[in-house]
Order: sequence, then C-alpha cells, then structure tokens
Amino acid sequence: MIGSASAPARRRFFYGWVIVAVMSLVGAFGMALATINFALFIRPMGDELGIGRAVFGWSQTARMATGAVASPFLGRILDRVGSRLLLVVAALVAAGSLVVMAFIQGPWQMVALFAIMGFIGLGGPAGNLITTVPVAKWFVRQRGRAMALASVGPFAGGVVFVPVTQLLIAELGWRGAWIALAAIGAGVIVPLSLVFVRRQPEDMGLAPDGDPPSAASGASRDRERASVPGATRATTEQSWTLQEAIRSSAFWRVTAVFTLGMFALGTVGLHRIPDFMDRGLAPGLVALATSVDAAAGGLSTFLLGFVAERVPARFLGFGAFLVLTLAVYLTIIANTPLLLFLAMGAFGTGIGGLMLLQSYLWAEYFGRGHIGSIRGFVTPFTLLFGGLSAPLAGYFRDVTGSYAPIWWPSLAILLVAAFLMLFTPRPEKAAPH
Repeated sequence: MIGSASAPARRRFFYGWVIVAVMSLVGAFGMALATINFALFIRPMGDELGIGRAVFGWSQTARMATGAVASPFLGRILDRVGSRLLLVVAALVAAGSLVVMAFIQGPWQMVALFAIMGFIGLGGPAGNLITTVPVAKWFVRQRGRAMALASVGPFAGGVVFVPVTQLLIAELGWRGAWIALAAIGAGVIVPLSLVFVRRQPEDMGLAPDGDPPSAASGASRDRERASVPGATRATTEQSWTLQEAIRSSAFWRVTAVFTLGMFALGTVGLHRIPDFMDRGLAPGLVALATSVDAAAGGLSTFLLGFVAERVPARFLGFGAFLVLTLAVYLTIIANTPLLLFLAMGAFGTGIGGLMLLQSYLWAEYFGRGHIGSIRGFVTPFTLLFGGLSAPLAGYFRDVTGSYAPIWWPSLAILLVAAFLMLFTPRPEKAAPH
C-alpha cells in the first residue's frame, strides 16, 4: 500500500489511436474507389468503348489537375475545421462518380468524372490530405508509428480490392463492378467519419501523444516529458507558418523531390498492369501480383514508421527512391511470372516508404500547427507534373507500341530524386529577434 502512493498514474487510452484506426479503415475502403484497381478496367473498358491508353492517362491527369486546384483550399479547411465532413463529402462524391461511370459511352465522360473526383473525392490527392493531416495533428513523439498504422490501411485495401475488383468485373462486367465498388466504399466511410473523426487533441481537452495537458512553463513541461516512458523529443514542437516555410531552401528541395518522384512514378504506376497483360501474363496472375505489391507496401510502411522515429527521414527517403528505381528496372524487363512478382514487390516496398515519407516528413520538418496549409500549397506542384506523366506514357505506347522510351528516363529521374533527398536535412527555424 505504501508503494502505491508513489506509483505512476495509469495513463488513459488516448483517442488519437481511434483517429489512426479510422483513417486506416478509410484508406482501406477508399481503395475501392478507382485507385489502384482502376488499371484493371483499362482493357475491358478500352475494348468495349474503343478508348486508347492515353485517355486513361488523361483521366488520372484530370483528377490530379482538379486536385491541384482544390488542395490549397482544402489544406486551410483542414487546419481550421478538420476532416470529418470533408471525408463524408469526399466519399459521396467518389461513389456518385463511380455510379455514373457505369453508364458512360465515351472517353470524355470518363475524363470529366475523374476531374470531379479530383476536387475532393477519395482516391485522389485530396483524399490523401484529408486522411493523413489529422494523424499528424494528433501525434508528435509517436508520429512515425501513428502514420505507419494509418498508412497500412490503403495497402491492406489494395490487397483486398484488387482481386475483389477482378472478380466483380468477371461476374458483373465492368459497369456492374463500378456500382458495387461505389456502394462498398461509401457504405463504410460515411458512418465511420461522422461518428469517430475529430480535428485535433486540443478540441477534446487533450495533448498530442496522450501526454498530460499542461499550461505550465516550457521548463516544467520538459520535466513532465521526462517522466513519460519512451519520450525522445518535445511533444510541443516548433511549427512553421506557410510563409516561413516557403522562405526555407529545404522546403523547395523537398518539393522538388516529390515532384520528380510523382512524375517518374506516374509514367509507370497506371500503365504497368495492362502492359504486363499485353506481354501475355494472365489477368488473374497480374491481379495477384498487384495484391503482392499492396502487401509489400503495407509491410514496408508499417516497419518504416517505427524506424522513422529513430532514423532521419532523408535517409529513409533515399532508400525508398533507390528501391523504386530497382522496381522500374524490373518492370521494364519483366516477362515471366517470377519477374512480375519481383517487380510488383519492389514497387510496393518503395511506394510504401515513399507514401509514409510524404505524410510524415512535412510535419517532421515544419511542425503540425499549419501542416494542412503547407501540404495544400505543395500538392499542386507535385500533381501538375505527376498528372502529365500518365498520358505522356500512354502516347508513347500508342505511337511506338512500347513504354520503354519513357520508362528508362523515369528510372534516371528517380535516382536524381534519391540523392536530392539524401542531401536535404531537417531545417532549423531561426530564433525570433
């Protein structure tokens, strides 16, 4: 009894982990809404409607272009009111667009629907903002593992919805598959968001990471943190405003890294699946390999999230880009089931690291206070360049019969991004005068 008086108080369950779980589930079911599974529709839709590969690329570009326009506004909304209602609207917009997709008769209609989804629909760039910014606001010390757990969701969704989509196409046709996927995605995401999502811990009288809220001075807060097991750095990090961030050279170097990466990966990500089928690999086998891609991405995201709390983000980014470079090389040469699975596994591993980095690094470098506005400002740069690469690759395929003339330069671009990331350390904010 005497010892119990000095025992540390039992810490209450932190609601931030509910946010992580919800965002992971939203990411998983968002994968049903014309994301990685969109590539499975290219051949059946193209054959029936007479649509060339470039048009499917332009559909991705349309989503990225409208996402680029909307992202700065969405970022500011996320900082002010959070993602609760945005997620509901995004799910309904995406699901409604997919239902209409089931009735299209021409290519322009598909491009228009993807443009609508880009403004706020899940599966596009806006969807990434509204699912990852909330996690960044709820965690500082444990941000790496929180981001890892939240980011596993989309990869798990890929593992499930790629084969499910292929099955739906086989059983219902591509039109029926779109309607079924819309119902599945919105039917889960809307109620989850309405019931559980909250903006940030302060709105519930909490502090990041579940640490005790305190109005004490910085020194006493430091002593408080020292009593928290596993505490390695301040939970009250220094946040940069958007205006302060854009005056930092690190901001523009990181922006260049992700812009180059999005362009290079955009030439490969969408087109590799139909190209594998063109090489004579069975659609079912390609769908299974795509699930391996997603599984590898989820595993790498999960593991690197914990590593990120101990290893500088730029080293993780360097490694992710190197793995992606290998993946593009394997994609170019893959003509057997073994090489197919190696290419997909490498691609998923690299993408997992890159997606975690993209969600984690901005908050790690510039704090959580204005992370929505900062990422909203950056997103148009990455999307405009990334949006051009998918149709460009499609044109190369339509004209030359091969993606190789664009995939080899993409490999070189990934190497440039890798070394640029390596030499971009976390910036130090100048002390106020």
